[in-house]
Amino acid sequence: YIDDIFITINWPARHLFKQIHRWNHFDENIKLSENIGSNVDFLDLHIENQDGKLFTTVYQKPSYEPYYLPFNSIHPLHMKKNIVFTMLLRAIRYCSTFQAYLNEREKIRMALLMNKYPNKFIDEQYNGILLKLNIDRPLTFNNYENYREKVINSLVKQEKMPIDYGKKMFVHFTYCSSMKTFPSKFHALWNEYFGQ
Repeated sequence: YIDDIFITINWPARHLFKQIHRWNHFDENIKLSENIGSNVDFLDLHIENQDGKLFTTVYQKPSYEPYYLPFNSIHPLHMKKNIVFTMLLRAIRYCSTFQAYLNEREKIRMALLMNKYPNKFIDEQYNGILLKLNIDRPLTFNNYENYREKVINSLVKQEKMPIDYGKKMFVHFTYCSSMKTFPSKFHALWNEYFGQ
């Protein structure tokens, strides 16, 4: 996010207020606010100081609704898999404790079930994601911190297929009855405007 910034400063409150006031008058487009306390919510992250130890978890705004791409939509399966992958990856990265991770994982499961994702599909995705992240055993209270650190410090490698711009493209819409005549109409329009 270009326009969101998070700063932690160990200053007396009056110095912080003065500096925020100064920054806000530096440019009319800058509007900073301060939060003094032991916890803060920033974007989709909850950060908390629990007796000197940093605790983090996923934060959902009060307006959050657990609606995602429904499983029974006509979208390709890889899009549905990617939703589960992204949500679980965020849970591992954001949840600083195993219990917070378990809580978030169950919230994800409930949201997916509400969007008609089968339980078996969810379990398969959870297990596949762990393998993709090079986690070869179930996460536990004992190993969570080590595996989480490895996930945070590594990039998720995605297989990218090379693009051949000279390759012909075939457009098929067999899954949508209103698009049955699309190919012939498309070719007719193409020939009318771009043909010889």
